Amino acid sequence: MTRTPVAIIGSGNIGTDLLLKIHRHSKSLTVAALVGIDPDSAGLAQAKSLGIETTHAGIDGLVAMSAFDEISIAFDATSAGAHHHHNQILASHGKTILDLTPAAIGPFVVPPVNLQQHLAANHHNLNMVTCGGQATIPIVAAISQVASVPYAEIVASISSRSAGPGTRANIDEFTQTTARGIEIVGGATVGKAIIVLNPADPPILMRNTVFCFVSGDVDTSAIETSIDRMVSKVAEYVPGYRLKQTVQFDHFDRLAVLGQTEHQSGTKITTYLEVEGAGEFLPKYAGNLDIMTSAAMATAEQIVAIRIGQQPTEATS
Repeated sequence: MTRTPVAIIGSGNIGTDLLLKIHRHSKSLTVAALVGIDPDSAGLAQAKSLGIETTHAGIDGLVAMSAFDEISIAFDATSAGAHHHHNQILASHGKTILDLTPAAIGPFVVPPVNLQQHLAANHHNLNMVTCGGQATIPIVAAISQVASVPYAEIVASISSRSAGPGTRANIDEFTQTTARGIEIVGGATVGKAIIVLNPADPPILMRNTVFCFVSGDVDTSAIETSIDRMVSKVAEYVPGYRLKQTVQFDHFDRLAVLGQTEHQSGTKITTYLEVEGAGEFLPKYAGNLDIMTSAAMATAEQIVAIRIGQQPTEATS
């Protein structure tokens, strides 16, 4: 099978992890170029050692490359601010863009929840939300498939060592974009997101807590089944994704949702998740890299599959 050439913009932690993941594991993609702005970055050095063309001249350097015309998909692993400029240039050249920043120009994509509907729409820009969104939105969606969720809140805790400059600069965008994804993709009426950069040494694995508040009576068995099914779907492309413990159900008599409608009674559903990374670039504690880059690679592979007339895989259908 001929592999589709792709470019990765951003030679930091996320871009380099994606580079290695595609190089080692993808059967339908090949990295034709890695783009950065720091000539001494570890990511550019890694790409050069693999014989992959690089540039430290940013997006202009990519456009000037001889391989640019052959590249049909570009991953942007830079920052929300930079992505707006990158999107304009790449779109003008007819490239499909997978946005790994919280810029949210294109529609949100969480592969096991809504990828196929967006592939059918043939958008030129797809946004991968955030690492916290990729980890938690599937759980909110799984609960929303069984019961109405007026409020959902997530807390994503990642190792401080795994957060590069781009992630640190985009904390506000992270929380805003993740909250919107909880609502738009997850199906909650109101969503809230919190990120914690944990400085623990040794570094901790990525941990995510999902709180969903459901009004009235709930079918706990149906919710557990829906969550287990969704966890299995995510684990097909992120093997380190798992439940940390059994789902918790707690009754409440009165709940005010962020100053909005007060709900008289219902159930708080708490789901604890852990994501162990594959260790492509940073060690296995960096599950936040793995869930983001795995989702992006799975999305790109499905785009290619659709283009050559193949059927989507189970995890992303």
